Amino acid sequence: MADDGLGENGRLRSEIAALHARIQELERALAERSCGRAAEEVARRDAASADAHATLAALAWLLTPEPARIHWRPDGTVTRWNDGAERIFGWSEGEAVGRGLPDLVAADPVSPDAARAFVLDWAENRFASVTSEGRAKDGQARLCRWNHAVLRDDRGAVREIAAIVEDASDPPWSEHALLGRLQLLLQLVDHSRNSIFVKDTDGRYLFANRAHAEVYQRHVVEIIGKNEHELSPLAPEAIDEVVARERAVLAGGEAKQYEEMLQLGGARIHFHTVKFPILDERGAPIGLGGVVTNITSLREAEAERTALQEKIIVAQQAALRELSTPLIPIADRVVAMPLVGTIDSARAEQIMEALLSSISSQGAHTAILDVTGVRAVDAHVAGALTRTARAAQLLGTHVVLTGVRPEVAQTLVTLGVDLSGITTLSTLQSGIAHALLRTRH
Repeated sequence: MADDGLGENGRLRSEIAALHARIQELERALAERSCGRAAEEVARRDAASADAHATLAALAWLLTPEPARIHWRPDGTVTRWNDGAERIFGWSEGEAVGRGLPDLVAADPVSPDAARAFVLDWAENRFASVTSEGRAKDGQARLCRWNHAVLRDDRGAVREIAAIVEDASDPPWSEHALLGRLQLLLQLVDHSRNSIFVKDTDGRYLFANRAHAEVYQRHVVEIIGKNEHELSPLAPEAIDEVVARERAVLAGGEAKQYEEMLQLGGARIHFHTVKFPILDERGAPIGLGGVVTNITSLREAEAERTALQEKIIVAQQAALRELSTPLIPIADRVVAMPLVGTIDSARAEQIMEALLSSISSQGAHTAILDVTGVRAVDAHVAGALTRTARAAQLLGTHVVLTGVRPEVAQTLVTLGVDLSGITTLSTLQSGIAHALLRTRH
């Protein structure tokens, strides 16, 4: 399978080279016949030839298996040499790895001083670029552009220099290849749903993708060279806030990401924003880049979910209140309410409301309040119970308090609680028997 892949790549490279040669042949023929052609016809064919070059360059970049990539140690020993490097310099991987780079290309593109000066963090994904003239295996001169980065070990010492090499000996071809790559990159960025842009240090737009241009309802060309105050539909104070944040990013020299909410007309728009300084080879800021994601729909969905959760919590609390103050019909016109847990002011109101509502609806003549499960009886609980009993008595209902343990009785006496008119019994069973006896009478 590997041989088939290499053969296919070789065939594609041959076809590209043939197309390139054919274009050059057509250009020469066009030049020879230009005397008998009208000026506008010449211009048209030149444009067609340029388009063909750009298309071919883009295709060449896509169909090339990989760019020329070379790694070497600080002493010049080559550690990596791929097919792309062989395509430019003629040496195979087996011939190149382990030999000195100057012996192979007759050049030392990155000096030791330049390697030591390259101190950018590897995570920044940035390269330095240098053009150097050398020679291929067959002795032909090669003008190459070395886009390189310096790889360092854990101690920060230079481990390797890694370079992507481009053949710059054919300027027209290199230019069209660059334009082809730029077009591919622009199409990739333009199909992003995020707003992507670049500004200079004064806040003027240098680049914006299609999604960002749509925010301003303008063509990309209309945005270039303008700043936020000339473009943004936001209120002036909101624009000032955006500009201030961008200046802080440039001054800090580090990327920042944050969420921001902007008022646009009658709508609130939420954004997740990443802004970062664009640095030159010396680390000085030369511009500002930004990637902005509209997360309004996400925040609205979260708000709806939060509101729904609050409604669920309210419904659950209502259900718990009903469960915590159950009202049980015992017999005709006799109801019982066993109380469990802690009684606070809110729950005391619920107990009174539930009991009085049941007394009224059922016409109960006896209501049993069982406090066996109440954790502690203090002045607050005692007051709640007596108020409930007094309210029930006003409706003509006799109240029976059951589950009064000795320690509870002692607490009630100590607090001086007035239980006149309330029958107190030790157990719920005795309270039910008392209520049934009243019913028979």
